[in-house]
Amino acid sequence: MTFPQPAPQHAQQHTQTALAYWTVGPCQGELRREELPAPSQGQALVRALYSGISRGTELVVHEAHVPARIAKAMRAPYQTGDFPGPVKFGYLSVGVVEEGSEDWVGQNVFCLHPHQDRYVVPIESLTRIPDGVPPRRAVLTGIAEIALNALWEAGPRLGDRIAVVGAGLVGGMTAALLRSFSLERLQLVETDPGKRGFVESLGVEFVLPNDAKQDCDIVFHCSATDEGLARSLQLVGDEGEIIELSWYGNRAVSLPLGEDFHARRLSIRASQVGVVARSRRHRRTSSERLQLAVSLLQDPVFDAFLTGESEFGELPGVFDGLENGELDDLCHVIAYPDTERKA
Repeated sequence: MTFPQPAPQHAQQHTQTALAYWTVGPCQGELRREELPAPSQGQALVRALYSGISRGTELVVHEAHVPARIAKAMRAPYQTGDFPGPVKFGYLSVGVVEEGSEDWVGQNVFCLHPHQDRYVVPIESLTRIPDGVPPRRAVLTGIAEIALNALWEAGPRLGDRIAVVGAGLVGGMTAALLRSFSLERLQLVETDPGKRGFVESLGVEFVLPNDAKQDCDIVFHCSATDEGLARSLQLVGDEGEIIELSWYGNRAVSLPLGEDFHARRLSIRASQVGVVARSRRHRRTSSERLQLAVSLLQDPVFDAFLTGESEFGELPGVFDGLENGELDDLCHVIAYPDTERKA
């Protein structure tokens, strides 16, 4: 996924160090210490409390599957280095402001920043976390933003029949946000029966692909599989639209476009969080979209997405576990120790 890019920062005096996670080669990561600039006017020093791993996107980076053709477009806001690596990548960070303007110090904030224990960014890159949203849950802000943008793209209407295909992090979040709409039908379609409990905990109907109902007004595809997209083509009604949220990296996709897609005049439209959806682009900024996204997380139901947790120092092994299948988490949370850094 692409992201809005921050304004360039000017060189500053280095006074501290920080520890950050880097992908240094295909399926290889390590923690690296780096110098940290002192915050200048309009900037803030943030101490990380938690970060989250957006499994689909971050494994594409971890496994070096970012297509060279779009490597620049896929940069995260505070990414350092270039794909395939070494690269510092990530975008689900929650912390507390330690230095900056008086009205920001002590505030819990969300930032689209890589996994790092302390960092300095412009204050305009921070999103205040409401009192009703625990910092740990707030790591989902970036995922809620992706789902929110997809809903703005699709424009669900009263009484719609909707299917979400793929009960991963983005699919689950999309379905969870759709619960508040007055729909005739909402089904979350998933091949793994073991996810039934998670889906039902969201208050959403779980169905296996063969049991999903057809003639949908909108289908949100989030499984990142050929089979999931092919099934989406079967589920959407005549002249209906599929909103594609999956990122396939450099993997080619095979589809039976000679069947439902052509005969029933279907549409597949990408949803990309790098820009605000066209229907809202002239009236909402990326910052306003993020503020709305974090406000949606006040419902405790979203804790169901946080299925694993590790200490920051264990992060290289966590990525290995996600890559080799030993870990099967929706959103794995990284907790940061409260340690002081010497100047």
